[in-house]
Amino acid sequence: MTAVSAKARRLGGSALEVFPIGLGLMSFSGAYGKSDDAEAIRVIHHALDRGVTLLDSSDMYGWGHNETLLGRALAGGRRARAILATKFGQTQRPGGANGVDGRPEYVKAACEASLKRLGVETIDLYYQHRVDPSVPIEETVGAMADLVKAGKVRALGLSEARPETIRRAHAVHPLAAVQSEYSLLFRVDAEETLKTTRSLGISFVAYSPLGRSLLTGAVRQATDIPEGDGRGRHPRFAADNLARNLAKVAAIEAVAQARGCRPGQVALAWLLAQGDDIVPIPGTKRAERVDENLAALDVALSADEVARLSAALPPGAAAGTRYPEAQMKAVYL
Repeated sequence: MTAVSAKARRLGGSALEVFPIGLGLMSFSGAYGKSDDAEAIRVIHHALDRGVTLLDSSDMYGWGHNETLLGRALAGGRRARAILATKFGQTQRPGGANGVDGRPEYVKAACEASLKRLGVETIDLYYQHRVDPSVPIEETVGAMADLVKAGKVRALGLSEARPETIRRAHAVHPLAAVQSEYSLLFRVDAEETLKTTRSLGISFVAYSPLGRSLLTGAVRQATDIPEGDGRGRHPRFAADNLARNLAKVAAIEAVAQARGCRPGQVALAWLLAQGDDIVPIPGTKRAERVDENLAALDVALSADEVARLSAALPPGAAAGTRYPEAQMKAVYL
């Protein structure tokens, strides 16, 4: 990849600088079917060896498993090469939708538990995973700011927060990043949020930048999704919605064919072209997919190509919501 394309991106006004593409770790903890821990650690090591720095975890991924796995992967001197991001706030409710807890005492207890699982003294970037509507955001972020003062956390972020929530939080303590789903397919919430993050100097970390693989062309029909894979519950992959979404993906595939690259690389290149304040964190369980995603840095789309893709997949073009109905109630709050 070119040196210019791989220039580090600073997270907001913090001291954290990251490689322009990070690695989302959720798939290592059962969200997309079975995963092998030894292979997951190999993938994390491979990503670090390729220059990736931002590793994105959560205490909710496998309810502690993901952080423990990441801690094992960073042992033996690799911690210094990583910008370690994790999240708190979702609580387990067996048989139902996850709960959420933003109380100050919970914030601090959750951080201590994450530090122990990760085997580290400091978390580089600590997010509130889901906003708790029953607790003023000022109280939650106030507790997060205390963690910064105590040296347990270096920088703060929010995930799936509305613009007004971001403004209120940022007034308590500067946010380094806001994380939300953002891809060519799902643009509405993200692009509305970007107006606020840019006005405040906050970076935007884009999760599911490949539409949970939909933008790669890997899923052509519902039966392509393995049993036990969480995508089977997502409305975007329901039969009628899937057909409509794939029709939109054809525009990406046409650009990829013309350029001799993969559709997913075009989708990531489009996202990277939206601004240096954006850091996509595609997830994968395979080292070769890490390489494929990083090759997007060499796909410098022209202004015309960016415009054509934006017009072919305009905001609101996706068929089906980002999450099942119960989970949609917890996003963008």
